[in-house]
Amino acid sequence: MEDRIRVIADDITSPLGAGSQENWAAVRSGRSCLRLHEGLWGLPEPFCASMFDREAVERECASENLPHGLTFFEKIALLSALRAVRAAGIDPSSERVLFVLSTTKGNVELLGNAQSYAPQSYVQGYVQGFASGRETLHSSASLIAAHFCNPNTPVVVSNACISGLCAQIEAMRALRSGKYDYAVVTGADCLSAFIVSGFQSFKALSQQPCRPFDSGRNGLNLGEAAATIVFAAERAACGAETSGTGKGAAMPGNGFGTWTAVSGATRNDANHISGPSRTGEGSFRALRQVLADACADELAFVNVHGTATPYNDEMESIAINRADLSDVPVCGLKGYFGHTLGAAGVLETIISMKAADEGCVPATAGWRESGVSCPVSVSSECRHTDKKAFIKLLSGFGGCNAAMLFRKGGEI
Repeated sequence: MEDRIRVIADDITSPLGAGSQENWAAVRSGRSCLRLHEGLWGLPEPFCASMFDREAVERECASENLPHGLTFFEKIALLSALRAVRAAGIDPSSERVLFVLSTTKGNVELLGNAQSYAPQSYVQGYVQGFASGRETLHSSASLIAAHFCNPNTPVVVSNACISGLCAQIEAMRALRSGKYDYAVVTGADCLSAFIVSGFQSFKALSQQPCRPFDSGRNGLNLGEAAATIVFAAERAACGAETSGTGKGAAMPGNGFGTWTAVSGATRNDANHISGPSRTGEGSFRALRQVLADACADELAFVNVHGTATPYNDEMESIAINRADLSDVPVCGLKGYFGHTLGAAGVLETIISMKAADEGCVPATAGWRESGVSCPVSVSSECRHTDKKAFIKLLSGFGGCNAAMLFRKGGEI
């Protein structure tokens, strides 16, 4: 029998707040930090996005005594990892702990002449003064792991929009291998002229708050965030309860986590470099795989990618219909946070757990009437649920798709 993988701590650091509970409270109340940005980085087109208050982040970094010389991306990732590790109560320096970083762009703004795109307030300490090589993703992951004195080579996952789920699936596999007892999965991304102009070149951005699955949707919004989940193999808890300590960490005092990562699947339909399959092939196959461990009747909801682009939402509705999940509630979170890229899979999993804990199917902000061809149970209001399982679904560029099944369980 495979070792069960439990969630023992989590954190969300976003423009909506510090900590998972504060972010969930913002979603529950319908709050969003999406707003129009004009003239930023000298870009000719305005864009709607959720972005951090840089000065507020700097104050948090100072309060946590973070080292100097970090990029903004590294700062938000490390802030989230610190809070989650602290909440988990584990010893992050143990060889039984693995760090996994999910990001799509990392320090991409360090490439090229980034200064020509940025106002001076964004340049100081953010682009200037970094050595060659700091743009690589592994250098940021190594820096984060080293901050915790962790001896293992960290894992970096960068696979377009599904990175956050891929990272969690990789953590599950690593823990089930028996080599590690705990995995710290952090997803993070921040915006830059390169990222925003890239999405603008696809004509994918909306200058108004996005409207997932709505008939009037006209594009996505981008967002900045970092989010962390600490996973533990159940055997680690058994060892800790028997001996009073675990190889990887001292156990947290409030139990060993009530959410279980049951299964995950990635499928690539290789449809197009940027366009999703018109038949939802990859998403359908990923859904079908995780549904081998659950039935539709036990699902509180499917938390979808829901970018509010015409083809993504349509594809997801087809995949959901093909998987016989049309009667299961569906919710999307992009109307609160924007598309947070490598953080999305981690952040949206955490919000889904918090929502199900409170018996709530989150409202899909911006939705008014269905604009997809297949029926999906979307609502602009929070709905009650007494079910204790959900599926997180993501899709991304290059035809990549991922799904994960989570179930709430009792103490061991």
